[in-house]
Amino acid sequence: MTDELFRKEMLDLAPDALLTKEATDRFKVLYGDVDAAFKFAYAIGFLIAGWLIDRIGTKRGFSIGIMVWSLAGMLTAFVGNIAGLRWARALLGLGEAANFPSSIKTISEWFPRRERSFANGLFNAGANVGIILTALAVPYLILHFGWRSSFLVTGALGFLLLALWWFTYSKPERNPKLSADELAYIRSDEEEISPIKVSWGRLLGYKQTWAFAVGKFMADPIWWFYMSWLPDFFNSNDALDQKLDLKSFGIPFLIIYVVSDAGSIFFGWLTTQFMNLGWSANRARKTTMLICALCVVPIFFAAQTSSLTIAIALIAVATAAHQGWSANMYTFASDLFPKNVVASVTGIGGMFGAVGGILLALLAGRIITAFGYLPMFIIASCAYLIALGIIHLILPKLEPIKSEELIQEAV
Repeated sequence: MTDELFRKEMLDLAPDALLTKEATDRFKVLYGDVDAAFKFAYAIGFLIAGWLIDRIGTKRGFSIGIMVWSLAGMLTAFVGNIAGLRWARALLGLGEAANFPSSIKTISEWFPRRERSFANGLFNAGANVGIILTALAVPYLILHFGWRSSFLVTGALGFLLLALWWFTYSKPERNPKLSADELAYIRSDEEEISPIKVSWGRLLGYKQTWAFAVGKFMADPIWWFYMSWLPDFFNSNDALDQKLDLKSFGIPFLIIYVVSDAGSIFFGWLTTQFMNLGWSANRARKTTMLICALCVVPIFFAAQTSSLTIAIALIAVATAAHQGWSANMYTFASDLFPKNVVASVTGIGGMFGAVGGILLALLAGRIITAFGYLPMFIIASCAYLIALGIIHLILPKLEPIKSEELIQEAV
């Protein structure tokens, strides 16, 4: 889509016309609608991916997801209208939905229960590396080679990831480099797994599933809000003493995502340390999640300060806390359910997170246009504390479901 076509079809502007406030507001609403299309497919994709991965295995299931999202990324470079953009983003969401069910199931296969929060923290931090590289590389690609190049390059990198994944990953029991003692250590705190298949309906009958779903529904939309709207916040917020554009926003975003990575690793490590001190999984995880929730509260001030530095600092702390929250939430699926249904449970929780993202995406552009960014940051500051309160009401104690329970209910 050329800039001229974009201006005419989406904003109803002549190619050489100045960008008016009305056109900018219309763009924010349309942007929210496109974002909602991505998240709708993402929600459906979570259910499909979780179900598929539990049945055909992590290696093949994740490979399919990588192929779909890489193809979608490259196709985005060739869209010619808003409808095409919606479809391309929807296909991207469908493919990307395989990432977290695959990753969480991989961690459940390769790590004992007591080490999974730290492993999830590392994995969650690794997911941000791509965002950091994007924040540095994409502005350069757009400025020097046009916007289409950013989609072509990032899509092509996905196929490189596919090759790396396919030729390096295997389950522990099939890995020739893993010793018997190492395999025994990985399996040291687990029960024998039944091969029984469990439907979504049955999984939704467990309060453990709903505790996980609430944590995702309340928190995931906030992360998507950061990813979708922070560039506009830094570029259009008149209260800030500095503005960011394509030439200058790379470094602030680098800071935010590096701090986010540190938060993911630190809070994952913190839960592991609490458990090493003899704390129960319930106490350790909920204490860490409470600390994370409290760290997000001050973010509402980011919409009120005039200092770009303070705004970046507040957002960095909040995103670090979100990643720490996510690292601990992801352990819920592997802590509370047998491994043979971890991907399905992760898919259900991810679907609820995406549904929350859809609702917030549909509202965000309209709220920001009418009231500015303060209401959105207030929502962010409260969401985690409310989520933790609901999780505790649903599940006062993190009690895992035994494989025998699933078998008995299936008979």
